[in-house]
Amino acid sequence: MRLAVAALLLGLTMVATGDEGDKDPCVYEALTDNDAVLCKGLKVFYPELGNLGCMVVPECNNYRQKITYWTEPIVKFPGALDGATYILVMVDPDAPSRSSPKARFWRHWLVTDIKGADVKKGKIQGQELSPYQPPSPPAQSGFHRYQFFVYLQEGKTISLLPKENKTRGSWNMDRFLSRFHLGEPEASTQFVTQNYQDTLHHQAPGGSSEPKDKPEPR
Repeated sequence: MRLAVAALLLGLTMVATGDEGDKDPCVYEALTDNDAVLCKGLKVFYPELGNLGCMVVPECNNYRQKITYWTEPIVKFPGALDGATYILVMVDPDAPSRSSPKARFWRHWLVTDIKGADVKKGKIQGQELSPYQPPSPPAQSGFHRYQFFVYLQEGKTISLLPKENKTRGSWNMDRFLSRFHLGEPEASTQFVTQNYQDTLHHQAPGGSSEPKDKPEPR
């Protein structure tokens, strides 16, 4: 009798384990070809997820909520020159939504005077003009791209205008780059995510069908 009960319990345990094993808790999805064009030589590491460059933040393990309160990621530029200095820019071009980006660009992070030897190792140490602000796309605003660019500073003194310091949204990034004669980025990448509450209303990361007027991301 005891053997029969033991066998039954073992069978139930195997069935339960098998059911859990059949589930794929995480789906790591690469960006579309159009969005992948930006992925050039830069790596961005977040806790638990690893390098998010050219990826969609997966829905599993509450990652889309966790990324809204994690501290700044580790950003590595393996091709950096030891004797050079660099500028790191992180922006959201889809504020408040990709279909109606009236607040483009939302400036999430801006650091200057980063030594090449440091960014090569993933150490972002320099003059932080805009402290890191985690991705926080508004609910029902669709997928947002979070873009990272590294520019060669070449000894220039970089600063934000008083007007630029008043708000992070609607930042004229092109004018900023032109003001300091910054050319093409030395490296870049991006990842895509959406508000964690929108998981049940999943849509393709390449577009959005949300209402046009939404609160700006924070």
